[in-house]
Amino acid sequence: MVLREALFLACAGLTIGLVGAWLVERAMQSTLYGIGSIDVSALAAVSAILLLSSLLASYVPARRASRVDPMRALRID
Repeated sequence: MVLREALFLACAGLTIGLVGAWLVERAMQSTLYGIGSIDVSALAAVSAILLLSSLLASYVPARRASRVDPMRALRID
């Protein structure tokens, strides 16, 4: 459940970032002379790195949460 939520947030942020990069690229093309198109391979590599790092960052807390005994966690509250 923790990994699913983290993946959802990472994908939502990645989508917003890619749309923002596309909009900035379009604005720069119309404003500046000699600006080319977006490098798809660079965007794909950065997207993969961001997804992997977000999954790794959420894996550690998810693993720690899965090791907690539910009855002990309920008693503490």
